[in-house]
Amino acid sequence: MRRRVIAIIVGLVVLAVSGLAVPLAAAIAERATATMVADRTGDAVRFAGIAEPSIVAGEPGTIGAELARYEELFGIEGLVIDRDGETVAASRAGLTAADLRGSGAADGGALPPFVAYALAGTRTVSIDAVWPWTSEPQYVAEPVVSGGEVVGAVVTASPTGALRAAIAVQWLVVLLVIVALLGVGVAVAAPLARWVLRPIETLEEATAELGAGDLHARVPTGAGPPELVHLGRSFNRMAARIHRLVSRQRTFVAFAGHQVRNPLAALRMRIEGMGVALDPSAAEELSLALEEVDRLTRTCDGLITLARADSRQPPLVECNVREVVARRVAGWLPIAARAGASLEIGAVPQRLTVRAFDGTVDQALDALIDNALKFGATRVRVDASERSSSAASEVTGAGDREGARPTGIEVELRVRDNGPGLSAEDLARAVEPFWRSPERSEEPARPAASGSGLGLSVVVTLLGMQGGRLALTPVAPRGTEAVLRLPAGQENGLASR
Repeated sequence: MRRRVIAIIVGLVVLAVSGLAVPLAAAIAERATATMVADRTGDAVRFAGIAEPSIVAGEPGTIGAELARYEELFGIEGLVIDRDGETVAASRAGLTAADLRGSGAADGGALPPFVAYALAGTRTVSIDAVWPWTSEPQYVAEPVVSGGEVVGAVVTASPTGALRAAIAVQWLVVLLVIVALLGVGVAVAAPLARWVLRPIETLEEATAELGAGDLHARVPTGAGPPELVHLGRSFNRMAARIHRLVSRQRTFVAFAGHQVRNPLAALRMRIEGMGVALDPSAAEELSLALEEVDRLTRTCDGLITLARADSRQPPLVECNVREVVARRVAGWLPIAARAGASLEIGAVPQRLTVRAFDGTVDQALDALIDNALKFGATRVRVDASERSSSAASEVTGAGDREGARPTGIEVELRVRDNGPGLSAEDLARAVEPFWRSPERSEEPARPAASGSGLGLSVVVTLLGMQGGRLALTPVAPRGTEAVLRLPAGQENGLASR
């Protein structure tokens, strides 16, 4: 927009300067021509008074000597003709009306129009304005009157070379002034554009800060154009309202999560205590109850994580992938055993590390393993490897945000299961908050398949905040593979080369 404003300012300067320069140049030419015409007209009037006796007598008389002397001094040709166009006297021998090179000379030896007008009693000049490119002389024709009747005319032919040169010099001065004014206009255009756009740039900066998560961003509205002041106030009201709404949402979610999580911890302890007094035949029901409590606890943790997702980001830390995978698989082994599923660790290098928020890999593995076991997988395998991020192409979910795509080396964690899987369309929607597959929701015989639909959404949100991504793809003949990608740590062998 700044370039447009500068272009408009420069264009207006050019139009304004041109609007002044063109009339000024024309006025200079017309004024110089008028001065010349006035001088030549005075000479022609004087010659007309002297020429009357010569025209009446039909002899040159004294007018011939005057014209010759005139041309000798000033280089201006002079001619006296009678009513019939015949030469009575001339500034040099042989000069006739036919030799006049006035504009509009007719064919067949006819007199030029300005001579004809003079013989008709009208004083005439051949050129109203002399321009630097004019080549013909300036003719002045003055009628000669005797006894109230036109008896002839005096014609002078003035060279315009000196006049054209003088006009050109003045035009050059005008051109230099125009160039100087244009230079000043161009030099002033950029600062002027910055001054004009300063309120808009301030609003743009505040909008960018608000979009980046700074809910305290505001626009100064103390001074400026009324329209922009009104716009700034509207923006501030909008930002304040967004701040209030987000703050209330975060407060509510965090409060609800904490308030529910504490009773859940107490509930789990009571259920475990009841297990001592229960009949061994109720062990399976007790296990299912504890599993549901654990699942609800993880849901509360997800709510708390979402409430904090848009606040100030915590620092990135180095996480050993092997240790995290081993810890989370060990934590899920009892649940997998109760579900009749196998949970194993595949190829995971010992010194493989990632740079991520503390707990990100743990929570991601929890959500992915939980989904695999929840939807009937009998075998879940976790692998990890390192590769160049330039090879990545398929990404699914909101974690693939603009500006979040990592560069250099990244670590892939793959969680593969042999469950019933999902269609490609459902996999694309599986990362949406609170989304649940309609097909899985309609299976009444699977109580463990109930859930909040927040697990993958929380994972994708956390990954997107730190340059990570999540890809969900179907596996033949059945199952799903979840690929978690995060920037590699500094200690990795491939990254250190």
